[in-house]
Amino acid sequence: MMTSHSRPTPFNSPLETGIRSLEILVAAYPAALDLERLVELDYLVVHSGDADGPGSLHAPLPMRAGELLVRRGLIEKGLLLMTSRNLIQQIPTEDGFDYIAGDAAAPFLASLTSTYSQRLKERAQWAVERFAGVATSEVRQMTHRLFENWSSQFQAIDRPRGNQ
Repeated sequence: MMTSHSRPTPFNSPLETGIRSLEILVAAYPAALDLERLVELDYLVVHSGDADGPGSLHAPLPMRAGELLVRRGLIEKGLLLMTSRNLIQQIPTEDGFDYIAGDAAAPFLASLTSTYSQRLKERAQWAVERFAGVATSEVRQMTHRLFENWSSQFQAIDRPRGNQ
């Protein structure tokens, strides 16, 4: 339940995760991507600065560990939302589904003109181009290393110091 002072974070909204996935799929078009690839690219789009890309889309938050735990489910909900609006198409595969941008995806995204939307588009293009040809398992190893490095830096700040 939300109070008048609480606000959902971007990671808790199927609309926001769906739009991020849509930007990634438009950048990757005509390639279709599976859920695992979308999860990894979504992390890199949001935290691009951690991977020597453009500045991160969202500020690093102390609760980043929770973000990793819920990312897959939230992206699935976002994909379902975008699929229900015919912006993304599901393609059945032997292992489940791949996803591809639908015909209305690029025009829909072009109608989003905020600074945030432009930054999202730039980071989605960067992530798709930067990791083209890199196996998803290698991308996953890298994102996990980035997260571990970030977590250890944050823990260093939280440690008590001497007798202060």
